[in-house]
Amino acid sequence: MIRITENRLTAIFAHCLSGLPYEACGLISAKDPGSEDILGWYPTENVANSARYYTIDPKGYLMADKDAESRGEAIVGVVHSHTHSDPYPSPTDVLQAPDSTWHYIIVSLRHTFPMLRSFRIESGNIQEERVVVIKK
Repeated sequence: MIRITENRLTAIFAHCLSGLPYEACGLISAKDPGSEDILGWYPTENVANSARYYTIDPKGYLMADKDAESRGEAIVGVVHSHTHSDPYPSPTDVLQAPDSTWHYIIVSLRHTFPMLRSFRIESGNIQEERVVVIKK
């Protein structure tokens, strides 16, 4: 399970929509990889400029990691959008999943309103996790 504030969720949706027609991406932080509370959101550039896959800008990753570390947090996952499909990991997403402790959040822009789901991916196995939105 992950917990995310309504404001952070709105910022994620806005970033994903602003990335159209390409997939958008970003990173999330928490106190540690086992934490359920998402504390930071770092929008990054999709340097692949693709509507079918994403590549996080390495400089954006380093900046996010440095900022999270300065606040006593760690990067614990990635967010990216699917422009034309449901929010479920594609074969490419599964191959790109570098860390089994990370949260893999996917925002689908296929329908009128963005739809978000989160997953854990370990050795090709996909496990959905519950997302709790906190009003703040």
